[in-house]
Amino acid sequence: MNLPKNYTHLLSEVRTTIVNAQIRAIRAVNRELVLLYWEIGKKIVERQVEEGWGKSIVEQLSKDLKAELVDSQGFSTRNLWEMRKFYQTYKDFPNLQPLVAEIPWTHNRIIMDKIKDHSARAYYLEATANNGWSKAVLRIKIDSQDYERQVLNNAQNNFKLALPEYLAEQANEAIKSSYNLEFLGLKDSVKERELESRLIEKIRDFLIELGYGFAFLGSQYKLQLDSKEYFIDLMFFHRKLNCLVAFELKVDGFKPEYAGKLNFYLEVINDTIKEPHENPAIGILLCRNECNSKVEVEYALRGMSNPIGVAQYQLIKELPQEFIKQLPSPEELSEIINQDFKEDDH
Repeated sequence: MNLPKNYTHLLSEVRTTIVNAQIRAIRAVNRELVLLYWEIGKKIVERQVEEGWGKSIVEQLSKDLKAELVDSQGFSTRNLWEMRKFYQTYKDFPNLQPLVAEIPWTHNRIIMDKIKDHSARAYYLEATANNGWSKAVLRIKIDSQDYERQVLNNAQNNFKLALPEYLAEQANEAIKSSYNLEFLGLKDSVKERELESRLIEKIRDFLIELGYGFAFLGSQYKLQLDSKEYFIDLMFFHRKLNCLVAFELKVDGFKPEYAGKLNFYLEVINDTIKEPHENPAIGILLCRNECNSKVEVEYALRGMSNPIGVAQYQLIKELPQEFIKQLPSPEELSEIINQDFKEDDH
């Protein structure tokens, strides 16, 4: 059968319409389910307060609901307790209540159980709704302390100086000041080409770590100026920022000359690659996770005409400070081992 010339375009449009309708239907069902669980949790809390009922009433309610609503699921004793906890967690935070209805119940439970700070909860609720994070990705984000690295860390960049105010704010939100590259399986001492190679092999994990909006364009991305060629380590495009984002990888700490070289690359990118409708390209120096001098970074970036950020990465997950304090020092550990040997000799 010979299909009409524009049939494939019609097929694509109809398919997209169907998928979008399915997504809206799923979201509507999820919203009603979450609101239902909120109401159940609210009724349990209110009646327990009014009547002075204890824990046994939740078990009885679960038993009767399962007996009367044979075809319904989700009313186990454990889940009813989760609904009660759900209501109690957010009842005093009206700003978070609209967000909880935008994500699935299982995602709500993960955030509710793992995150105690309400500002952090707001971050993960909003990010999950906006980015469509799966349960696995949400857990990864929480375990890697995405909120602390995205929101609490002081950004090291010149975005306010080099970009319009509205775009500078968006860039600050989209680009982190530190990245967790533990998924690469590399040790702390590594060569730049090895780091680049592993990032390309694990590009899906790296895109998840970068966050929403990044599209990978290539490694050793070639720039040409007259007869000379230059190469960007990793080139991305950010959909929300509508600009190219050039990453330069460094296996040591920040040096002012790194910023100067990247600023030159950005000049070439804007003149030779950037499309007229795109915003100015942004450069990111991804340096090893060590204490860079904030004053040095500030002075180095102050004179740059293009937007540049300095971010840090870590290859090995660091122990929380409270755990480190509980570990013996090398001297204490040596003394313990020697003592064990002495006891064994006896």
